[in-house]
Amino acid sequence: MSSLEQMYQQVILDHAKRPHGRGLVDAPGDHRTGESHQVNPTCGDEITLRVDIQGDGAGATVAGVSWEGQGCSISQASASVMTELVTGHDLADVARLDAVFHDLMASRGKGLDDEDALDALGDASAFTGVSQYPARIKCALLGWAALKDSLARSGALS
Repeated sequence: MSSLEQMYQQVILDHAKRPHGRGLVDAPGDHRTGESHQVNPTCGDEITLRVDIQGDGAGATVAGVSWEGQGCSISQASASVMTELVTGHDLADVARLDAVFHDLMASRGKGLDDEDALDALGDASAFTGVSQYPARIKCALLGWAALKDSLARSGALS
C-alpha cells in the first residue's frame, strides 16, 4: 500500500471515529431547514441529515449540516467529510462539490485529472480508493444524497 493510500485510509478512519456534524441541531428561527432520511438497502447504512440555510436566492449559504446515522465507517466518514466541506459555502459551490464528488466516485479508483477539482474536495479526495468498489460507492454517496434531498426539501433549490 502506498503512503498516499495509507493517508487516505487514515482520513476515513479519523472521520469515522470522530465525525463532524453528528447530532441533529435545530437551526435559528430565521433560517430555512430541510431534513432527509436515507437508507442504503444493500448494507443497511442509514442517515438522517438536517441542513440549515441562511439567506435567499443566489446568496443563500449552507450555514450548517447536522446528522445522525449508523453504518459502516465509509458512510459515516463520508457524511462527516461532506459536512465539513459544504458548511459555509453558497448553494452553487455546494452543487459543484456534489458533482465533483460524484465524478470521483465514478472514476473507478483512477481519481480525477482536474487537480483544482480534487483540491476543492479536500479530505473528500480520500474516497478515491472507495470508488474501486461498486458496493462501497453507495455507502460514500449516502450522505450526499441526504444533503441534496434536504436542500430540495428546504426550498433552497427551487
